[in-house]
Amino acid sequence: MRYIDLHVHSNASDGTFTPTEVVQLAIQKNLAAIALSDHDTVNGIPEALQAAAGSTLEVIPATELSCYYQGIEIHILGFFVNHLLPSFLYELERLEYARFQRNLDMIERFHQNGIEMTMEDLQAGNPNSIITRAHFARVLVQKGICKDKSAAFRQYIGIGCPYYIPKPQVTPEHSLALITQAGGIPVLAHPMLYHLGYEDLHMLIKTLIPMGLAGIEAYHSSNYPEQSAVLCEMAEQYGMVVSGGSDFHGANKPDIELGSGRGNLQIPEELLEPIRRLHTDTHDSAD
Repeated sequence: MRYIDLHVHSNASDGTFTPTEVVQLAIQKNLAAIALSDHDTVNGIPEALQAAAGSTLEVIPATELSCYYQGIEIHILGFFVNHLLPSFLYELERLEYARFQRNLDMIERFHQNGIEMTMEDLQAGNPNSIITRAHFARVLVQKGICKDKSAAFRQYIGIGCPYYIPKPQVTPEHSLALITQAGGIPVLAHPMLYHLGYEDLHMLIKTLIPMGLAGIEAYHSSNYPEQSAVLCEMAEQYGMVVSGGSDFHGANKPDIELGSGRGNLQIPEELLEPIRRLHTDTHDSAD
């Protein structure tokens, strides 16, 4: 049996591996498929597809879009998106620009308090990277201001902290529409990280289904087995597909390995088939 990982980040957003390095690692681990799902971008997908050419690894074009539900930031994965669709790329560029402005505002806030930080520090030699708070955390550690990234989030850039500025309030309707219009399959990422409780999580899912939500990421590095079981039951109850992934970020999440998460995550290749069928059916009906 071969395994898959449908939640993977590269340095096109806040991972530390290039798309090529991610693919090489996946091939080394004999994974059948990965979904390169960088935050609010598909910039790394062409490189990943090229790196996987001629191998047995399937690279699924994907992304992870951020939006807000009742003041809570939630993430929507989009699988099999058309990463070359001009209208999709235009909207992602608009999101990227909004992120860029927010990052400039955070940099200015640091400057006002005597902490020197530049966009070049955050980009670390990769000007095409989508900058997230993980990049700020890395710089704070490198400058010796924080002992580790967890402390950076706790004291400086976490929600409610002095240097935190929220991202633009993108709605779930907008994120789900972007994915579906690009031919993708929208899946709610890591539901347990929102700390909603099962009743509120049911309400979230029921709210998002009419907007186009098609699946739940039931298997994730942060889940206990019993939580994954409950999420699978929810997916079955609502007639949705089930996804799973490690949320690999390289050195930015050093305890999470590609394909195996924190050591016990094994997502069989068969899990991908219902997602692929849904994508094929949706694509055929659109044609």
